[in-house]
Amino acid sequence: MKAQLEFKTLTDFTDHFRNEETCVKHYTATRFADGEFCAHCGHKEIYSFKGGKRYRCKSCKKDFTIKTGTLFGESKLPLRKWFIAIYLLSTTSKGMSSVQLAKHVGVTQKTAWFMAHRIRAAHHQKTEKLTGTVEVDETFIGGKAKNIHAKKRREVITGTGGINKTPIFGMKTRDGEIRATVVTDATSATLHPIIRENVAEGATIYSDEWRGYAGLNKDFSRGIIRHSLGEFVKGDCHTNGIESFWALFKRGYHGVYHQMSKKHLQRYVNEYAFRFNHKTNPMQRVFLDVVQRVANTAQLPYKTLTQEPA
Repeated sequence: MKAQLEFKTLTDFTDHFRNEETCVKHYTATRFADGEFCAHCGHKEIYSFKGGKRYRCKSCKKDFTIKTGTLFGESKLPLRKWFIAIYLLSTTSKGMSSVQLAKHVGVTQKTAWFMAHRIRAAHHQKTEKLTGTVEVDETFIGGKAKNIHAKKRREVITGTGGINKTPIFGMKTRDGEIRATVVTDATSATLHPIIRENVAEGATIYSDEWRGYAGLNKDFSRGIIRHSLGEFVKGDCHTNGIESFWALFKRGYHGVYHQMSKKHLQRYVNEYAFRFNHKTNPMQRVFLDVVQRVANTAQLPYKTLTQEPA
């Protein structure tokens, strides 16, 4: 089925997934790609009810649907609406607000918000170590910047400044892959373990002169671009790639979402990283990837999504 899928426009997409039956057939094939199993206990023998909408496990005797145990959970929404939402969020370069998504999909804004966050949960980032040349940099989102280090304050502060910026740390290889994570601060104690976990030893790291990167030359070949001296490119040494990603992220932040709750910020970061890392891939490949991720990712209940962090 995957080899036969090909679409370059939204019209191609909706023509292919023209009805609910087609969507269910595709999602069933994705969910059971390695053979049928119970969504509750994993037993390999299951029965299908007449109509194929529900299943029952021969071992635990529990009923389930093709959505059970996945990010779709027990959603009553048609799969076709879910597929359209996946397509829009995964292929629109700057994202889409829940208000706009609701209009396109035909649901309430609250439902669209919940759908979008569940889809973002499928945009998790890779874990293989980055190699070659890696640019590293941090940015700050939300609130005001009054208490940020003087050098960084000059980059992010506006007006009289303030507090409550949330730092995000990013790494980008020269061949284009982005890794980004929300962090508590931009100190070396926080950044160094993340870099060592994500970047292969011996790789070349380019950064600015921020003191949080001091000492990385022990494990990596390091080049420093000194923005405070007016340097932006020094031979092959620069951080323009990761900074362009921050620019894209902030255009979406200010122009599309307007604000991002700190407790949900990592999912928004994952969303932008996913689209950036797949920007050269065909639309059908991106869509198929997300659907597969949704089918293999555990349910995210509304209560879990909205509860305050501990």
